[in-house]
Amino acid sequence: MYAAGSTRSQVSAELRAGRWQRTGPQTVVTFSGPLPRDTQQWVAVLEGGLRAALDGEAGLEAAGLEGWRPSVRIRVSVPRGARVRRTRLADVRQTRRWDAADVAPTGVPHTRPEVAAVRALLWARSDTQGALLLTMAVQQGLTSAERVAEQALRVRRDPRRALLHATVLDLLHGARTLSEGEFVRACRERGLPEPVVNARRGPDGRHVVDAVWEEWGVVVEIDGVQHSWATHVVADALRQNALTLTDHVVLRLPLLGYRAAPGEFFAQIECALRASGCPLPHRPATAAG
Repeated sequence: MYAAGSTRSQVSAELRAGRWQRTGPQTVVTFSGPLPRDTQQWVAVLEGGLRAALDGEAGLEAAGLEGWRPSVRIRVSVPRGARVRRTRLADVRQTRRWDAADVAPTGVPHTRPEVAAVRALLWARSDTQGALLLTMAVQQGLTSAERVAEQALRVRRDPRRALLHATVLDLLHGARTLSEGEFVRACRERGLPEPVVNARRGPDGRHVVDAVWEEWGVVVEIDGVQHSWATHVVADALRQNALTLTDHVVLRLPLLGYRAAPGEFFAQIECALRASGCPLPHRPATAAG
């Protein structure tokens, strides 16, 4: 405002007269009365600073989400280390997930819908609210289940990671499991030797692995949603450690990763087999899928 030619005394005079109103430490609007929602969004972002962006539920709202009653306070994300200014309107928070590439190129600064949908689930007041927000974003065409799945794979640790994967898998046609036959067929289609599935390994044979190429010492463990549950974490870790002690290469294939980006994960399996001496024919690189 000052750069546009207004002086501090002029701004103060307009505020005292009630023709303008202060909306935060950094912002003033040049009218009186209630603020339209789009003005509220801009105020929230400007209060957040140069690298601020509407995020989560607020990011979806800015992208056009309909049929949802938004929160009064607008969630704004800034990177770690940025100054945080919270106001009655703006809920500004630092996040380690902030990335400039995630910000939509047009409109009020907001995260892209697939990014906002994932974070809306992680940050919602309840599991039900979070799953509903993510589902609505896909159903209303703001983004696709495939793009959301790609973003979900970026989440390494979060209390709602299992819920996130389950919700996305439901949107990907309800495919929450991967059968033995489906995995073996996928290996065959990609020119890989067939593994032994559900094989018992370990000193006493009590560890069951999902797939193993014993000749080359390569194991693939397929992580379904249940592998994020606390009751499975210890057993999974013990099984992997036991295999590592017997010089096996253990690769983890999250079910969501298989559904969203199978080519990339199978390329890793192929690389592990080659490195272990498997005589696979060389072929030109193809797009992941």
